[in-house]
Amino acid sequence: MMAGKKLKYGENNMQISKEGLSLIKKFEGCELKAYHCAAGVPTIGYGSTHGVSMDMEITQEEADELLMEDVAKFEEAVTRAVKVPLSQNQYDAIVSWTFNLGPSNLSSSTMLRVLNEGEYDEVPSQIRRWNKAGGRVLEGLIRRRDAEALLFEGKEWHEV
Repeated sequence: MMAGKKLKYGENNMQISKEGLSLIKKFEGCELKAYHCAAGVPTIGYGSTHGVSMDMEITQEEADELLMEDVAKFEEAVTRAVKVPLSQNQYDAIVSWTFNLGPSNLSSSTMLRVLNEGEYDEVPSQIRRWNKAGGRVLEGLIRRRDAEALLFEGKEWHEV
């Protein structure tokens, strides 16, 4: 069990943990040459899409730097959107979800509404609903959402 103390909303030091980064890295994988993701978007590194063209190639160090730049944007989006206290595991799970789906999906989601209403027990099922890309349910997204839901609950997710 991965227990975590509750952090207050707006605490300045809320950042993704190594556990959260591990989940993102596991499910994004790292590609040093640009490719089209399942949704058809040019992507590189650990799922970076901003300014990517299909002729790009990067180093592992550049992929790691891009990951941290991207994560910082999604941490900011989560901090702005979430109005209730989160544990580190909950925060990590929501940042991972937002990393994959984007801030606009976060802000318009039932998952965020349920979370901000303090219905923490409902959040894992809301996380799991987001398992499609290009209109199709994907096995990889089912596994990622399961891992994020388990992490949110403070449970072991590595075997998903």
